[in-house]
Amino acid sequence: MYSSPRLDLHAHDADVRRIDIDKVERFLESGQRDQCANAVDSVLDEVGYSALESFMLRLYITMDIYVCARTFSKRFGISGDDFTREFGTIDDMPKHLETLSSTKGYFTRMFDKCVSWRTESCKGENGAIICKAKRYIYDNYHLDDISLKSVASAVNLSPTYFSALFKKDVGINFIDYLTNVRIDKAKELLCCTSLQVSQIACRVGFSDYRYFGQIFKKHTGKTPREFQQTHNS
Repeated sequence: MYSSPRLDLHAHDADVRRIDIDKVERFLESGQRDQCANAVDSVLDEVGYSALESFMLRLYITMDIYVCARTFSKRFGISGDDFTREFGTIDDMPKHLETLSSTKGYFTRMFDKCVSWRTESCKGENGAIICKAKRYIYDNYHLDDISLKSVASAVNLSPTYFSALFKKDVGINFIDYLTNVRIDKAKELLCCTSLQVSQIACRVGFSDYRYFGQIFKKHTGKTPREFQQTHNS
């Protein structure tokens, strides 16, 4: 069983940090399907193709991109099961990484599918509004003052109308969605960094780390520390 690598603790840390995950997220947000292969080349070129001859480095990079793409796709109603049906589980990952060429193909397919999911979800006027709202939430989830009112203002709707539209389209209310985003981001940081729980709480928008712990346990059944220990054992 492969577990998420804690990037700060591995020998390849210096190489892995050269991956621009923000660049990946920006492409998934606004890129087009016919640009996917070039986007993958651009990301890998920054790492260095000679370094990518290392299977372990390819694995660490893939973990980052896999988590990023899975979190991104969740915004558009793609469940974890749907994502793993397309791209396998972490245990399946090595078979996609046997060569650099197969690794690039795996990433390109992942980018293409995520862009396709995004495009399909944003069709129609209401879909475009909800996509814009979700993008605003993902850009600002870490802020203490993000609220239904501020997001409604960002998409030029009244809070009451936006609240009803959001719940109808997404299936849950705004507060629950924002909390889910924050918890998902906290999981990423717990799995893939050595940050303290209090630091992670601040990074995902909770000024009170004790309250963060309560909310995290309510959603996952584990405290942040228990979750971290389980996924990095």
